[in-house]
Amino acid sequence: MVAPADSTADAHGAEHKHPWHLVDPSPWPVVGAISAGVLALGTVMYMHDGGSWMLALGFLGVAATMFFWFRDVAMEATFQGHHSIPVQIGMRYGMALFIASEVMFFVAWFWAFFNASLFPPEQINGTWPPPGIIPFNPWSLPFLNTLILLTSGVTLTWAHHALIEGNKDHVLQGLGLTIFLGLVFSGVQGYEYSHAAFSFAFEEGAAGKGGIYPTVFYMATGFHGFHVIVGTTFLCVCFYRAQKDHFKTDHHFGFEAAAWYWHFVDVVWLFLFICIYWWGAGNAPTI
Repeated sequence: MVAPADSTADAHGAEHKHPWHLVDPSPWPVVGAISAGVLALGTVMYMHDGGSWMLALGFLGVAATMFFWFRDVAMEATFQGHHSIPVQIGMRYGMALFIASEVMFFVAWFWAFFNASLFPPEQINGTWPPPGIIPFNPWSLPFLNTLILLTSGVTLTWAHHALIEGNKDHVLQGLGLTIFLGLVFSGVQGYEYSHAAFSFAFEEGAAGKGGIYPTVFYMATGFHGFHVIVGTTFLCVCFYRAQKDHFKTDHHFGFEAAAWYWHFVDVVWLFLFICIYWWGAGNAPTI
C-alpha cells in the first residue's frame, strides 16, 4: 500500500519553502455551483411537467465537476506531494466543519417533523400521523435497511484497519462490500418509496396525497438517500485509488474523509429510523 518513492514532490524537483499548499486557480467551484443551480431548477421543472432536459444537463455538470475535482485533489495528494502534515490537519478541520454543517441541515428536517408531530395543527385534526396516512411498518423494510447500513459501517471500519496495516486485499474487499451494501440500501429505499401509501403530489380530498406528513417524510429520508448515493460515489473513488496504490498506511486522508462521511450517514439514519419510522408511526395502522 506504499506509493512509489518517485511520486513525491521532491522526486519531481518541486521545492517547498513552507509546509502549506497554495491551491492553483480552479474552475470547479464555479462550475459546480452553476451546475448545482441548474440541477435544482431542472428538478423543479421536471416535477411541474416542464421536461427533463435541464435536469439532465445539471446532473451531467455536477457529475463532471465531481470527476475532475476528485482527479485534481488526487493528483495534489499522490503525485505532487502537496498534502503535508499541516495541510492534512487543515483538511481534517475542514471536513469536520463540513459534516457539522450537514448535521445542521438534517436538524432542520427533524425540527419540521417534530414541530408537526408534537404540535399537530387543526388542519390535520390535531392528530399524528394525519388522518388517512398509513405509515410504513418500521420493522419491515426500514429495519432491514438499518441492518444493511450498520453492517456497511462495520465493513468500512474493517477496510480502514486493513489500510493502516498495509493489507491491500482486505482494503479492497472491505470497500467492495461497503459499496455493495450502499447500493443495496438505495435499491431497498427506492422499492420502499414505490410502495408507499402516501405521496408528495397533492390531490384535493385524497387521503395521503400531499400534506405535512409526506413532505417531512420524503424530504428527510430522501435527502439522506441522496447522501448515501454521494457517499457511495466517494467510496467508489477510494476503491479505485486503493487499487492504484494511492494510499499509504500513514497518509490516506481521502479514505478517512470518506469514512467520516459514511459514518455520519449511518448515524443520521439511526435517528431517522427511531424518530420518523418508529416513533412517528405512533399507533396508526402500517403497511
